[in-house]
Amino acid sequence: MAEEKRTGPREVVERRLAEISRAAKVRIPPMLRGELVQKLVRLKVTGAELDRALRAVIERYGRATVDAHESVGIVAAQSIGEPGTQMTLRTFHYAGVAEMNVTLGLPRLIELVDARRVPSTPMMTIFVEKKLRADREEVQKIALQVEVTTIPDVASIGTVVEELTVLVTPQPALMQARGVKRADVERALLENLDDRYIKLVSAGGGGEGRPFELHLAEAPPPTRAKKDEPVEEMPFKKLLEASEAAKAIRIKGVSSIKRALIKKEKDEYVIYTEGSNLEGVLEIPGVDATRTTTNSVFEIYKVFGVEAARAALIQEAGRTLSEQGLTVDIRHLMLVADVMTNEGDIRAIGRHGISGKKTSVLARAAFEITAAHLLRAAITGEVDELKGVAENIIVGQPITLGTGAVNLVYRPVPGVEPLPVPVPPAPPAPAEAPAAEEA
Repeated sequence: MAEEKRTGPREVVERRLAEISRAAKVRIPPMLRGELVQKLVRLKVTGAELDRALRAVIERYGRATVDAHESVGIVAAQSIGEPGTQMTLRTFHYAGVAEMNVTLGLPRLIELVDARRVPSTPMMTIFVEKKLRADREEVQKIALQVEVTTIPDVASIGTVVEELTVLVTPQPALMQARGVKRADVERALLENLDDRYIKLVSAGGGGEGRPFELHLAEAPPPTRAKKDEPVEEMPFKKLLEASEAAKAIRIKGVSSIKRALIKKEKDEYVIYTEGSNLEGVLEIPGVDATRTTTNSVFEIYKVFGVEAARAALIQEAGRTLSEQGLTVDIRHLMLVADVMTNEGDIRAIGRHGISGKKTSVLARAAFEITAAHLLRAAITGEVDELKGVAENIIVGQPITLGTGAVNLVYRPVPGVEPLPVPVPPAPPAPAEAPAAEEA
């Protein structure tokens, strides 16, 4: 009785799960076991319902396990490759966000398995902290901190050729929309322009719209060519270079984030960005670091590590397939992600990654650049032990999978005569055809 009082519902569920799985000879993984126990405890099932639920889960898990010597790699490749032929080749607006194009379909799947460092259309989904989710103004402030603001976004840039001057005129309306002040523009100009060649002067007048003048420094004495001919300096070229340098100056924002758009989803505001910089965005106060993500797997790997990159590969590949209305078992995607990340970094599936680093010479040669692989292997004296699938098919012998993975050996029992092997009767001789009747 005392033991029953100490034993809570969780211990009861765990004990019954251990007993039923031991009887069924099925080993449940720790993560699945924890989730199953947690859910059953929350549902408060007892007695016969608990046993019925546990037996159903164990039975389904046992049916879902892979048989020994099953060619899981080939099954996964076929299961992903066949639906991949039905995917569209176009990009279109993402999740109803206006003016936001994202690569989807087959091009996106190829990006993932090729492990490209920079996606063709990098983007981020930024969530804010719980206390700010429903406040659009606060989310707008965070979006303005994320989005890159350059000089042309808040000011007009012109040149006065006669005076060799670049004129930067702040626009108060644009500055207010971007949350920028004149002092911010001045600071950005001072920090990014080379004062040895360009001198910053504030023009006359007052207010936030007072322009800045960028004066070119006095030209150094002309240099001499080999034949002592004077080389004329090109002040107009320097004026153009100063104008272009002013246009490229960043006032605020996270580098690589070109635009930030706000969209309301359910009961919170979410920021979508064109461009990606996970490390820089997570440093901004108010950003929810636990949910903010990017479609650049390498940035996730750099910031959070290889396990997070593996999860991102699975999630991105699954989402790409599901958006096309295709259903692929997640275990195939998990296998691909495991193979790509099992050495601690992200490797591509191709001749520069996994396929190009196989131990078998024939398997590498069967994939791409056959002659180069065979020649290099012959020069270095490489040996192929014929353990894989491709190399055994090439040489024409059974593969070591399925029934080919086992050898049957007959050992006669001493003192027992083996049964005679039945000999099938000989087929009857064909009857002679009747001779043709004479006409």
